[in-house]
Amino acid sequence: MVPSGLRKQLNPSANESFVVNRGFEKCLVLYPKNDWDRISAEVNQLNQYVKKNRDFIRYFYRGATELGLDGTGRLLLPKRLQEYGALQKEVVLFAYSDRIEIWDKNSYEGLLTDEPEDFANLAEEVMGNGLLQNPGADVS
Repeated sequence: MVPSGLRKQLNPSANESFVVNRGFEKCLVLYPKNDWDRISAEVNQLNQYVKKNRDFIRYFYRGATELGLDGTGRLLLPKRLQEYGALQKEVVLFAYSDRIEIWDKNSYEGLLTDEPEDFANLAEEVMGNGLLQNPGADVS
């Protein structure tokens, strides 16, 4: 079931239509349909004459399934995707940016206890490229 509070945060243009797909880790990713269309358009811009791009396109779309909410706000996830995500009885919905990750509760809790050895270095590597800085500002 997609919680009503989460549904209220979705752009009305999604019209309660979604696409679920395999995540990069062993989770599923649920996209509102309008966001999926935008991301899909970006993927479709890749040069298909490059083998790495074709491989990525095949892997990216593998498992993508359009879904709609039923009358009670539930989604029926395809069995093959449930198996991919090793989803059991309890799941965690982790919403960020334009997607909602769907994790098996035990897998998600294991992910949270797997703290990187040096989170400060990881943060600097990922976020230290100046995206958050004001261009031209004196940071000395």
